[in-house]
Amino acid sequence: MKRVIIVGAGPAGLFAALTLMSKANVLVLEKGKEIYERRCPADVTECIHCKICDVIHGVGGAGGMSDGKLNLHPKIGGDLTEFVSEKRAYELIDRVDKVFIEHGAPEMDNASPEDLLRRAAAAGIEFLPIKQRHIGSDRLPVVIDSIKRYLEKGGVKFRLQTEVADILISDGKVGGVVIKKDKKVERAKSDYVVLAPGRAGSSWLSAIIKKCGIAVQHMPIDVGVRVEVPAVVYEDVVSINWDPKFRMMTPTYDDSVRTFCTSPHGFVVRDTYDDMVGVNGHSMIDRLSNNTNFAFLVRVRLTEPVEDTTAYGHSIARLATTIGGGKPLLQRLGDLRQGRRSTWRRIERSYVKPTLKAVTPGDISTALPHRIVTDILEGLHMLDQVVPGVASDSTLLYAPEIKFSAMRVITKDGFETSVDGLYTIGDGAGVSRDMVNAAATGIIAAEHLMDRL
Repeated sequence: MKRVIIVGAGPAGLFAALTLMSKANVLVLEKGKEIYERRCPADVTECIHCKICDVIHGVGGAGGMSDGKLNLHPKIGGDLTEFVSEKRAYELIDRVDKVFIEHGAPEMDNASPEDLLRRAAAAGIEFLPIKQRHIGSDRLPVVIDSIKRYLEKGGVKFRLQTEVADILISDGKVGGVVIKKDKKVERAKSDYVVLAPGRAGSSWLSAIIKKCGIAVQHMPIDVGVRVEVPAVVYEDVVSINWDPKFRMMTPTYDDSVRTFCTSPHGFVVRDTYDDMVGVNGHSMIDRLSNNTNFAFLVRVRLTEPVEDTTAYGHSIARLATTIGGGKPLLQRLGDLRQGRRSTWRRIERSYVKPTLKAVTPGDISTALPHRIVTDILEGLHMLDQVVPGVASDSTLLYAPEIKFSAMRVITKDGFETSVDGLYTIGDGAGVSRDMVNAAATGIIAAEHLMDRL
């Protein structure tokens, strides 16, 4: 039986392993820990995505410590139709969804979106009604662990807390990987290698790919804030879609702005971009706050002569980290409009109480570019016409929230690179941006590989 090494135990790697199970000798190498060992020891409202609590790396990937939203649409979280037909894309998504349900994801009903579609259209905003499933930050680890145990019963081997230092290539064909663990280096030979390191491993993958002489291209990133409002403001919207997707073009710069990752009755949490701070959001099934939060993001695409969007995003995160003294920035929307920084006194007088306290009250316009701040202000004004109250003076803005998109590896059919037998999939390869689409790319690569087996 041929041997396949999969690097990364996130959704892309796990679903590639599920597809190859029993058809190949599969070894999954993962830098991080078991899903249960990754739990942050801090309270969720003080959570820091850092090396201490291992919420970026590990079984389940970065999404394994998210609130488990499954957006069951090929053009949310990337665009699967770039690689397969629309019919095939929906078939893949159904397969991914079925696996999550089999391992404990809850059934969910989606209400009629007609009223919200009309309100959004009247405000010049696009609303994307999609089928969604919400697992919850507290229940997702159970689902991920169930999938891993199923793989192990099927013969898939896992080696955790193991780093891959290099790829073995001879005469244009992959031959395995170089492993580092506990200061020891060893070679692990295989017939095929699937690289699925996730977004947290995008820099690692970029270095590996460049060393192999494989072509890449820079992708757009999203830069913005995490918006927090009273849950009642967003109640009727999330009753239609748990994670409503609004898209709009701002009047001044004609830029694309969107909502992303809504956390109903959720918590804002700290995130990290390498050694810099940012924000994210969690929502759970069994623990609720009085607020709802969502990302509000501006699409940034750079063109010649400077195309490195990742470096641009890191420069914004670095500046925000400096201004915030190592903490995310927090500002009332009313203060941003007035051109003044927020203070704890102003925030405490506000009727919206922050769910994340480990922040620095300040002025996000000192950290985010003027154009992005303008887009945020105009976009929230537009959204307020659909969701009244979202642009209140008391609305809280946390910054920065940056959704990095890895450099896309140029591949052939099935995500196979120019190196024979070497595949790159998932968020780290720049071909997906969420759990569902990442998982689908894992299936695509594995099925292409199976044809070769």
